[in-house]
Amino acid sequence: MKKTIIMTIIAAWIGTTPALVASESIGEAADIKQDKAFMKKMPGKILFNKNIDGYTVYFYVMKAEPGMEMGGSHDFMIKVETDGAPIKRLIARSKVIHPDGKSEKKMMMMMGYWYMSGFDLGHEGQHQLMATFKTADGKTHSGSMYYPKATKSSK
Repeated sequence: MKKTIIMTIIAAWIGTTPALVASESIGEAADIKQDKAFMKKMPGKILFNKNIDGYTVYFYVMKAEPGMEMGGSHDFMIKVETDGAPIKRLIARSKVIHPDGKSEKKMMMMMGYWYMSGFDLGHEGQHQLMATFKTADGKTHSGSMYYPKATKSSK
């Protein structure tokens, strides 16, 4: 009796698995389409993208919307892609070194395909923004950028 019930449950679960996988794939395609539309209308622009250990990493900084500050005056965001497809479920951390040499670290939270943390970057000078992320294979990858970008007249 128990064996029959267990076999029935397993058969029912196996029967629904393809539908669940198809549903997740459709949802994933919709997410990617929505993300590409978001990137086209992002305020400002992606400041930097870089190949880090075979991953394309987009670095983006924008002034936080009033009332939407998530830890500072600016949002620092990254998106990690491989072969043109965004990677979800990373562990991402960020660090900023301010012009006065002081630094701070924060975990980045996932927002769609982007990982974000907030920092106060409104004061004068150039900030170094760093991101470190761990992929499913357990490897850690890092990259950085400067905000605002260096100009010809700055170092």
